[in-house]
Amino acid sequence: MAARYVDIHPDNPQPRLLQQVVDALRDDALIAYPTDSGYALGSRIGNREGRDRILRIRGLDDRHHFTLVCKDFSQLGQLVHVDNAAFRAIRAATPGPYTFILPGTPEVPKRLLHPKKRTVGVRIPDHHVVQALLDLLGEPLLSSTLILPGESEPRTMGWEIKEDLDHDVDVVVEAGETPAEPTTVIDWSEGEPEVLREGAGDVSRFA
Repeated sequence: MAARYVDIHPDNPQPRLLQQVVDALRDDALIAYPTDSGYALGSRIGNREGRDRILRIRGLDDRHHFTLVCKDFSQLGQLVHVDNAAFRAIRAATPGPYTFILPGTPEVPKRLLHPKKRTVGVRIPDHHVVQALLDLLGEPLLSSTLILPGESEPRTMGWEIKEDLDHDVDVVVEAGETPAEPTTVIDWSEGEPEVLREGAGDVSRFA
């Protein structure tokens, strides 16, 4: 089946269209959606196939760190263990183009945790449409930056994704301009922040 293309207004997302995307997610769809740092692939956390489909599209193995995209800090706090030092710094940097790798809580299904470290990535995007989707969905999204095998930058054009991944994803969300730089990834699982990938987020605050 070809992917459905949903064009949502970036500043005033139409409730009817948001509902269509959320209904698809609840029906175990895999979506490509814009964020504040390029496009990402997303599915419900409970969608068992979602994880495998993301790995397949991206050409990755089981050791890939998935990201749980959260609406706000309280949602994030249910999924990962955050100590006091990390708490303050992460709170100050969110919402924004950062992914933080932290030890998962029992709320996170084992299959989504890093097999050895028992960690998972979390992030709170600064993107109006994503926030509206998360609000309506009522739970975090299992997510991964849409960087295809052999490419180094995340995809930024909805119509291109629709052309290239028409039969690999179920829904492509379009919502205007999308920046091309991926998130800055900070591993905070060992008690000190370690920059794993320098991206859109300023790393100096974690130096």
